[in-house]
Amino acid sequence: TEQSQTAQDYIASQLTLEADAREALPYQFDTCTKPLGPLRQSVYACLTCTPPPASPLQQFTPAGVCYSCSISCHGEHTLVELFTKRDFVCDCGTTRYENSGTPCALRPNPLTGRKGGVTGEEARTANRYNQNFQGRFCGCGEEYDPETEKGTMFQCVGLGTIDNGGCGEDWWHPECLMGLPRTQAAANTTDKAESALGTVQEESGDATEAEEKPVENELPPGFPDEDDFDHLICHKCTSAFPWIKQYAGTPGFLPAVVAKASTTQDATLLTEDIDKTSDYSTVASMQGVPKSRKRKAEETEEEQESKRSKTEESSDLPTVTTTVKHTTLPAAPKGPINLFATENFRESLCRCAECFARLSKHPQLLEEEETYEPPISESDAPPGELGSAAGRSVGTGSILDRGEAALSTMDRVKAIEGVMAYNYVRDKVKTFLQPFAETGQAVSAEDIKAYFAKLRGDEQAMKDAASGARANGSVQGDGRREQGGY
Repeated sequence: TEQSQTAQDYIASQLTLEADAREALPYQFDTCTKPLGPLRQSVYACLTCTPPPASPLQQFTPAGVCYSCSISCHGEHTLVELFTKRDFVCDCGTTRYENSGTPCALRPNPLTGRKGGVTGEEARTANRYNQNFQGRFCGCGEEYDPETEKGTMFQCVGLGTIDNGGCGEDWWHPECLMGLPRTQAAANTTDKAESALGTVQEESGDATEAEEKPVENELPPGFPDEDDFDHLICHKCTSAFPWIKQYAGTPGFLPAVVAKASTTQDATLLTEDIDKTSDYSTVASMQGVPKSRKRKAEETEEEQESKRSKTEESSDLPTVTTTVKHTTLPAAPKGPINLFATENFRESLCRCAECFARLSKHPQLLEEEETYEPPISESDAPPGELGSAAGRSVGTGSILDRGEAALSTMDRVKAIEGVMAYNYVRDKVKTFLQPFAETGQAVSAEDIKAYFAKLRGDEQAMKDAASGARANGSVQGDGRREQGGY
């Protein structure tokens, strides 16, 4: 039949699916991070359990869950990936989800003494939430759709939370940082795409090539090149902590980028202040700025490993210095501005007694933050190492892996009996499939039904399956359906 496939094809497809699953979900997800306390970690908002309010007047209790709970407890729900949030404790199974009816399946339940079914635990009051937990991002408050979003969004370092006027590590569109309307940027992109399409049609007479080369959003005029900076401090955070503005255009920082100015005169004054500093390329050249990427939603493995190595190497505690750098800095630009910092900007911050008192309130300015990552889920790790049956998640790896992980939690006698039964069936099935694999012949549903009926000792069921196959008129001498084109 058209749905038939060889044993080799089936095994290959399953291995491919498992490899894709491990790539999409590379970490173990059998441990909630709540017992670990406040962490900088990947956070997810569950819009099924905490749907956004229909109006600003409607009461809304924001909540976020860790990577593991997003899969094990909310895997069938509508989730929004918020990426990293600092100083955050998982809300799964706490009072913030008391109306959702979704318990935490990963933490031990003190009432039952077993893992799972945790509800109503006290939520951490020090967690801070912003509009991201409603699925909205940027100053425009737009809902993020990865399928339609064009261009790059930039995450702010987050000097402040929404409680003190900051953004709370929000993600920003380049045009929104500069006070430009999103509709204008979209129109520009559409015009460029139509222009590119027309050019290709004129040259080749076919629009297929244009479809294969989509036009991405270009950065607005005056916005720095993505390769020239590594960190963003948005205008909300610089306005909440204006002392940071004085570093604009100094070593470690690019010249200030104007945010929305209230009047033409304010815009002119701010532009004049910024023009007193060098342009982006000159500043980058003077500082020896490497072409480092800004913080993005996705990073290469090399970039992640590099950041982890730097974090491990910088074990020295931040120190107060007697050097007074801030007295030599230029006057802070007037009005709302955005700051873009290079990878090594922390080395240029003044750490005198006066400035250190300010910096100490923002640990992310003192040293690079370490982001928590769960253990890697490696289904082929040797026994006793990371990814072995004892350390592997239930729900990761292959069916065999999941079965072994489940057996590790069972009574020893039952586990041994289960393993023996599994080994018996495995050997029998292997013997059954071997001829199919060697000859490349398809395995039909009737073959499988008949074989397992024989294993169960149900001879009558086996005969019924065989007679049913013959009734369809496509049975060969050995009782198997023909391959049907495969």
